[in-house]
Amino acid sequence: MSPRRRAVAVENATLHGHSVRYRTAGSGEETIVLIHGIAGSSLTWEPVMADLAAEATVIAPDMLGHGESAKPRGDYSLGAYASGVRDLLAYLGRDRATIVGHSLGGGVAMQFAYQFPDRAQRLVLVDSGGLGREVNLLLRAPALPLAEFVMPVLAAEPLRNAGAAVGRLLGRVGLRPGTDLEEVGRGFASLGDFETRRAFVHTVRSIIDPGGQRVSARDRLYLAAELPTLIVWGERDRLLPVKHGYAAHAAMPASRLEVFADAGHFPHRADPARFVDVLLDFIESTEPASIDAESVRRRLREPQATA
Repeated sequence: MSPRRRAVAVENATLHGHSVRYRTAGSGEETIVLIHGIAGSSLTWEPVMADLAAEATVIAPDMLGHGESAKPRGDYSLGAYASGVRDLLAYLGRDRATIVGHSLGGGVAMQFAYQFPDRAQRLVLVDSGGLGREVNLLLRAPALPLAEFVMPVLAAEPLRNAGAAVGRLLGRVGLRPGTDLEEVGRGFASLGDFETRRAFVHTVRSIIDPGGQRVSARDRLYLAAELPTLIVWGERDRLLPVKHGYAAHAAMPASRLEVFADAGHFPHRADPARFVDVLLDFIESTEPASIDAESVRRRLREPQATA
């Protein structure tokens, strides 16, 4: 094992009576939280966790409704997910952290920074949701009426096992062979049980309608002006277009933008070494934010340009 790498452990916490699975690595004072995307799990961060943990404590939860965490009938809004991250950090005795979110997790990360500004030291958005209307048909479809009655057929074991057929289907919505296809395929395969499908549909409908994303953080990005922000995007992303990353960067002039030219929706898996280097450099080169109620109040009272 390289001296830079740290072993990744899988742990469980019980929060509000529900089991939450999370991966953790390292024991440094710096805390990095990694939040996965829809139909994903903490497994998506596997290629980068050990290296990120060289001088930090890295925590990657399976959000409720995902992976090996509980799938209760309940609230699957961005606010509820952000509160779940806050509760896990409190459970683990970690008061403040650099919050990293991919896809849906980016929306959760922004919501976390909005709800708990005193707990967010830095914000990292990786091919993030919530930054523009456009989203691939693959994610709009579950928002359609009666989708919950069609999904059991699509997620049936014979079809899930028909790898070539699933590959052709995903190819038609723009996903290229390789990392994107593998990760989306794994997410598709996770929908085999009723509880997971129910959580998936509820999550999609809380943020997406048949026309695209209906939740946007762009009118609140000014509130993060004092929060060091890194935006990472795959230039070949066919689920959430890279122009969303450029627009967010323009709305946050102090942010840093890194575009991975050969990556799609999962740059942290397409080029994990570069992702680790970019993220660690960002952390090392920025001072953690210290945002209090007065600074939030001041920002809210400043005149803002209308969208």
